[in-house]
Amino acid sequence: QVQLVESGGGLVQPGGSLRLSCAASGSILSMYTMGWYRQAPGKQRELVATITRIGSTNYADSVKGRFTISRDDAKKTVYLQMNILKPEDTAVYYCYCNIQTFAATVTYWGQGTQVTISS
Repeated sequence: QVQLVESGGGLVQPGGSLRLSCAASGSILSMYTMGWYRQAPGKQRELVATITRIGSTNYADSVKGRFTISRDDAKKTVYLQMNILKPEDTAVYYCYCNIQTFAATVTYWGQGTQVTISS
């Protein structure tokens, strides 16, 4: 059984920073592309950032230059450093990871963590 557990969300003022973490556990052979999505109230889920196994990254235009995705495979963890936060960044953030187990390669999702940007 594989689980992704997120942490680091919260309430911050505009211009502030947060760091989200997503740790995987279970019978993991390999971890491939990892990333973050977000979903704001009344809006569709949107891709925020991805990082491949070799460290190639991709960002939504709305977060480029402000957010940084990274991974630590030894800790089975993906991070999202969010700086210069704006009210429009308010959303539930979900991590995902393509994980190879003994049975198959499957996309797993975290439970979501709330990020609220407000003064």
